[in-house]
Amino acid sequence: MAEESGQEKTEEPTPKRLKDAKEKGDIARSKELATTVSLLAAAFGALMLGETAANVMMDMMSYNFALDRQSVFDPNLMFQHLGHSLREGMMSVALFFLIMLVAAFVGPLGLGGWNLSGKALMPKGSRINPFSGIKRMFSLKALLELFKALAKFLVVGVLSFFILDNVKEALFALGAQDIRTAMAGATDIVLWAFVAMSATMILIAVVDVPFQIHDYSKKLKMTMQEVKDEMKNTEGKPEVKGRIRQLQREISQRQMMSAVPEADVVITNPTHFAVALKYDQERGHAPIMVAKGGDFLALKIREIAEANDVTVLSSPALARAIYYSTEIDDEIPAGLFKAVAEVLAYVYQLKRHKKKEGPAPQRLSDRLPIPEELRRDETD
Repeated sequence: MAEESGQEKTEEPTPKRLKDAKEKGDIARSKELATTVSLLAAAFGALMLGETAANVMMDMMSYNFALDRQSVFDPNLMFQHLGHSLREGMMSVALFFLIMLVAAFVGPLGLGGWNLSGKALMPKGSRINPFSGIKRMFSLKALLELFKALAKFLVVGVLSFFILDNVKEALFALGAQDIRTAMAGATDIVLWAFVAMSATMILIAVVDVPFQIHDYSKKLKMTMQEVKDEMKNTEGKPEVKGRIRQLQREISQRQMMSAVPEADVVITNPTHFAVALKYDQERGHAPIMVAKGGDFLALKIREIAEANDVTVLSSPALARAIYYSTEIDDEIPAGLFKAVAEVLAYVYQLKRHKKKEGPAPQRLSDRLPIPEELRRDETD
């Protein structure tokens, strides 16, 4: 699509694009990392178990070649030798194969992790199309793979030369030793050389892993149009989005209405606006607006407040000021502290009077101190 529209792929892949790619089996992979893990596991496994395996093999050879004439012509005894040799041989390499099996499973976890994708197993015509194969052979990726192969050859080759040059005297000395000592020395040289050459693959993996991550991210990059199309398809049709927003508003309103019975006072316009305030004396912060609404919603707030014995006061200027300056669950502005404090003081005195614990409060002032910048006209 980028080619058709002329747009460049400049946008990072979205979570949906990454998820779709993973479902298709397309994830960042580094063959060099998996190979390095397997080689290092094989090298250290052989280093730990190689001497034991070599001794077992020598014992097997001695056991099978030290036969008398009668044993050679006895089929039952020959099968006995074969079974013993197979059992000993398998036991000597079983732990090594277990180490290799674990490495084969752990290696891919280093980059990309395990990814079981049925779509990746589906047959594709492009895989057996000779023209697609030729195109892949002469692609930039194939050229990079060729350079990596040459780099591995050079690194391993150079290191092998230095290793052989370093141990040549020890190798020549093996011919003057008895068979067991010579085999033990040769095994030791070969195993340590294998460890050193396997370790060189770390250099290849360190370069390959960041490259594969960069190449994978670049391959999945998107154009602006692709991002817009995805958002459109993800969010759906306008009527569906409208329905979702309506449901969200309904849920929000229900949550808001459930907080009205816990409010200390509801201040009204008296009919167009209503705001419910709650003051937590233990926290000691400013009063919080727990609900607000206009017209029909304001009427519902009043009804719920009256049904739950929450004081409802009419103060048009203050109701409008709070309604326009404060969001739900937010503290009221500092400029309204004094006016709201007078309202709350009146409410608390009124509650004590109803409980016959104090005198009737004086009438609430019609001219509460509201800053000019927070005032709103009735036409707003």
